[in-house]
Amino acid sequence: MSYDESVRFLYSLGNEVKAARLGLERMTALLEALGGPHTACEYVHVAGTNGKGSVAAMIEAALRTAGRRTGLYTSPHLVEPTERIRVAGVPVTREKFSAAFETVHAAAERLMASGALEAHPTYFETLTAMAFVIFQEEGVELAVLEVGLGGRLDATNVIMPQLAVITPIDFDHEALLGKGLEAIAMEKAGILKRGAGAVFAVQRPEVVPVLEAAAQAVGVTPVQAASWRVEELALYPGGSCFRAVGPKTLAVDCPLPGAHQVSNALTAALALDALGLSAEAIRSGIRQARWPGRLERVRENPDVILDGAHNPAGARALAAYINRFFDDRRVWLVYAAMRDKAVEEMAAILFPLADEVIVTAPKQARAVRPESIAELAHHPRLRTAAALDDALAVIEREAAPEDAVFISGSLFLVGEARAKMVGG
Repeated sequence: MSYDESVRFLYSLGNEVKAARLGLERMTALLEALGGPHTACEYVHVAGTNGKGSVAAMIEAALRTAGRRTGLYTSPHLVEPTERIRVAGVPVTREKFSAAFETVHAAAERLMASGALEAHPTYFETLTAMAFVIFQEEGVELAVLEVGLGGRLDATNVIMPQLAVITPIDFDHEALLGKGLEAIAMEKAGILKRGAGAVFAVQRPEVVPVLEAAAQAVGVTPVQAASWRVEELALYPGGSCFRAVGPKTLAVDCPLPGAHQVSNALTAALALDALGLSAEAIRSGIRQARWPGRLERVRENPDVILDGAHNPAGARALAAYINRFFDDRRVWLVYAAMRDKAVEEMAAILFPLADEVIVTAPKQARAVRPESIAELAHHPRLRTAAALDDALAVIEREAAPEDAVFISGSLFLVGEARAKMVGG
């Protein structure tokens, strides 16, 4: 099966959130049929609501810089599904992707034929199994896995990690994970395992006792980022640097922009310290991290910045960045969202910061119609654009070289913009 055919089949399995079937029975059966590829290397498992992708990217970059042969599994992708599975920092080739798909798909077909599975594994389950197959084939020593949804019943939670990391927990996917932060935190804490280390990012107060109780239940004493101090912090448009002070002192140079990345970089540094990396390896390794589509500047004159803020916490982080570094600039916001997101709340956070707002829609069936966003949100200079190309044409025609353009609200929109401006 070709790469394009394998991708089409994966998409035919349904949206990875809407078609999600939480539970580990299918993954367990599938991986057993594949010979247990998930047992071939060590893992760092990263869960949370916000920042888990950034933290995973920083941990992987530092481990790779320190000489480990790494794997990285993240979601969603921006342009191509191959971005989700990386070996030694590089997305897998289309050929390896399609070969892994054929291996996993054939195993699934055998299980369905025998009655061991009632239906094909989901989009995300299939991709997760493909990642395990590729990591085994490529001789990965240590893979960093980002949880897809929740934690306890997520398809990635079939592993025994060396270290579990929980980034800040906030409201998201409540229909699947439960109402209230406490219920969501319980699901995220499901990645904690007896015998594995744990690192907790600074959390909202109501989340802390839930995580601590879950850690105690499996006999784990977590490293708490809240017990460390951030000193000598310097924020700049392209990142930050600071000293993390606790039982020891770690210097951190974070290349990912935004004040919210300080917490993520601290969490990554503590995870790397728990894995035994030296202070210098942590500093030089995190410095090498790249995480596309998150406050990523892709053009100049005017500056065009992509940011996949798709929930209220992400919108607040983007708003803080705009307020800090673009308060004296004319700001354009090109915005789109999916139907399952808190559109009105995010618009209330972001729209007042923009001088010009263009609401549009990516090429996705779940996208909110631009006209619907315009009805929900109010702005004196708001206009609609049927597609991203139309919005970009307005920018090209009207934005001045000294302006700043932010494209945000949906990772699908960011992916489309990145494909046009960077080439994927």
